[in-house]
Amino acid sequence: MTLGEIAVRLEVLGNETRLAVFRHVVRAGERGLAVNDIHERTGVPRSTLSHHLRRLVDCGLMSRERRGTTLICRANAEAMTETLGFLLRECCADEVDSPSAHRHISI
Repeated sequence: MTLGEIAVRLEVLGNETRLAVFRHVVRAGERGLAVNDIHERTGVPRSTLSHHLRRLVDCGLMSRERRGTTLICRANAEAMTETLGFLLRECCADEVDSPSAHRHISI
């Protein structure tokens, strides 16, 4: 995972609408969430929602699967862990004399 890839993912999540959409998809877990359900839960217009979902898929934070006429969205747990873990692993890394430098933060 490069710094550039992390930056892109954080930029994608930096949009309030995308963050709300992603949060709903994350909460759905492995079963995923149908696009129609995301629309109903967020109130985001379908044309706008499509754009936001594409950004989340393109950066690797989410995947989509077609089941008949239904499009199911799932969070990519590995990508989410890599992205957020990057920041957590850096916490207090330069504080060699601090007791907090030796604590381990897990996600």
